[in-house]
Amino acid sequence: MVGRNHRITIVNVAALSALAALAGSAIGGLTSFLSSWLSQSAQLKAQLFLRDKSRRQKLYRAYVEEASRLYIDALTHDAPDLSKTIALYALISRMRVVSSPRVVEEAEKMARLIVDSYPEPNKTFTELRQMMNGNAFDPLRGFAESCREELQALVPN
Repeated sequence: MVGRNHRITIVNVAALSALAALAGSAIGGLTSFLSSWLSQSAQLKAQLFLRDKSRRQKLYRAYVEEASRLYIDALTHDAPDLSKTIALYALISRMRVVSSPRVVEEAEKMARLIVDSYPEPNKTFTELRQMMNGNAFDPLRGFAESCREELQALVPN
C-alpha cells in the first residue's frame, strides 16, 4: 500500500505544479492587460485634457482678436457693424458652455464697453495715443487675466 500512496502523492505534486504554472500565467496575463489598460486610459485622459485646453485657448484668442477690432471700430465710428457684433456675442455664448463664470463676466463687460462706445464722439488719433499712454487702452486686461487664471487652474482628471 505504501507504493500506491506514493503514486498519489507524485500525481498530486504534478497537478499542483501544473496548476501553479497555469495560475502564474493567468496572473501575469491579467497584470499585463491591466497595466496596458491603465496606461491607455491615462493617455486618453491626457489627450482629452490637452484638447479641451487648446480649444479654450483658441476660443479666447478669437474673442480677443474680434473684441479688439470692434473696440477700435467703436472708438472711431458712429455706427456699429452688427454682423461683427453678433459674431462677438456668438463667441461669448460658446464661452458659456466651457468657461468659468468669471471669464464670461469679463467677456460680457468688454462687449458692453464696445456697444456703449459707438454712440460716444469718435476719437482722433491723438486721443487714441493719449489713451494708450495713459494705460486707458487696455480694456481686455480683466478678460485676459481671468482666462490665464482659468487655464492655469485646469488640471487633468
